[in-house]
Amino acid sequence: MPTPLPDNAGRILVPLARGAIRLRLQGTRTDQIVMNSLPAPHDRPEWLQEPGASFVTLTINSHLRGCIGSLSPRGSLYDDVIHNALAAAFHDPRFDPLDATEYPSISVEVSVLSAPVALPALSEKAVLESLRPGIDGVVLIAGPTRRATFLPQVWDDLADPADFFAHLKRKAGLPTTWWSPDARVETYTVRAFTDQDADGDDDAPTSASDMTDR
Repeated sequence: MPTPLPDNAGRILVPLARGAIRLRLQGTRTDQIVMNSLPAPHDRPEWLQEPGASFVTLTINSHLRGCIGSLSPRGSLYDDVIHNALAAAFHDPRFDPLDATEYPSISVEVSVLSAPVALPALSEKAVLESLRPGIDGVVLIAGPTRRATFLPQVWDDLADPADFFAHLKRKAGLPTTWWSPDARVETYTVRAFTDQDADGDDDAPTSASDMTDR
């Protein structure tokens, strides 16, 4: 049974993501970042060492600056957050790599995902009726090569299920009118933590909801 995520997990997860980005900007290699990031191995809580899937979202002035994540665990939550923070900052194909001048302005959000649950995809209408706005992250899988997800935070900008699902199809490279009986749809929930959850740092940039690319 996985260890429950504590309410104050953001005090570890957000500085972990932000610190990894800072170390890379200072020239530290990925393996050294993984080895040397805080908390130290003997101080890491059990839940941080267990398998976990996360997304790391970066914004600047309410605009998306990078978002990369994992839909299923690939290792410990500790490793996953570090790798996704570095990927969001430096390897999101939609953006140039983050540079040091941008670092003070970034807002960091870490989302920890639940296990996905498959929806009976008998029809698009049935899928839309099953979605829970504001709660569900959604994964659309269309064959072996097309797959896309929106985090639950995207409901802030796309509150109507039909509009939300149409944008998700577009993100997967599909026409907004597309539907197939072979479509697979999964949902998940997240626990999201922002800079404001990190030790109550009132000087940290605030997170934003301009997230339709997440």
